[in-house]
Amino acid sequence: MSASSNTSTREDLFDAEFLDRLRALFLRLRKRKQLRRKGLQATPATGFTREFKDFRHYTPRDDFRSIDWRLYARLDRLFIRLYEEIQEFHVHIVIDTSASMVEPFPEKRLTSLKLAVALAYMGLVGHHRVSLHAISESLAPPPPPLKGQGSLQRVLDFARDLSYGGLTNLDRCFEEFQPGRRRYGIIFVISDFYGRDIDEAREAIRHASAWPGEIHFIQVYHPWEEKPDVEGEIELFDVETQEYRRLWFTPGDRERYEQRFRLFLEDIEKTCQARQIDYQRWRTDFPFDELFLELLSRGSALAGNA
Repeated sequence: MSASSNTSTREDLFDAEFLDRLRALFLRLRKRKQLRRKGLQATPATGFTREFKDFRHYTPRDDFRSIDWRLYARLDRLFIRLYEEIQEFHVHIVIDTSASMVEPFPEKRLTSLKLAVALAYMGLVGHHRVSLHAISESLAPPPPPLKGQGSLQRVLDFARDLSYGGLTNLDRCFEEFQPGRRRYGIIFVISDFYGRDIDEAREAIRHASAWPGEIHFIQVYHPWEEKPDVEGEIELFDVETQEYRRLWFTPGDRERYEQRFRLFLEDIEKTCQARQIDYQRWRTDFPFDELFLELLSRGSALAGNA
């Protein structure tokens, strides 16, 4: 793998236009009032903060300690301050950095990083803690949790500096990943879910179902992986195991491959559904903004505080 395929400048990945689109997406989420209550749901976790919302007239049933005396001095009328309890979540973003996420289709890497940055941005502007994690053969030690819009630069640096390569060991990584229970967690896993064998993802999902909080699996893949445009004598190269295989690829082989790939996607989706894990397919040529809004609009608590 060449260095040029593994690193990019911040401008290549996250230009001003992309950051403007993130701000626009945040504003669109704010306008969806029906999502707000989801972010204010009661959960067993701690971490609530109070945010001023409005004033209303004081009544004898109200706690006099809520009276705004400064406003009374100006208007000679009693008002109380209304607050809204906002829960601070811990947003975990888990990014697959194995070789198959960058070769031979670098669009998968670009899509997954933009998605990770977009999710981190929503977490930071929503006043949540955000943790970034990288997985391949094992779970990499994560940087300290981030908080506040001023931390966006550190998110961009993290994404820019990620190194890709090696095998995928989903089962091991998901077993090693242990999000804390002190604060309600929202977990996003971004991966193609290719493992050492076709069934590895199913076992890994079993580990993931034990994580506390809200879990989302986002499966990123390239259009060619779904419908390969090849025929005749071909040479296959596994970018993770470095194995070669030469074969004759017929139209019938292509049809069987496409069916098997479709079943692979469906199997992951059904396994996630059985474990109460939200699942979304994300093909690299799909419209980013609409898919992202759909991801959060399906009930994620991350959209609630927008």
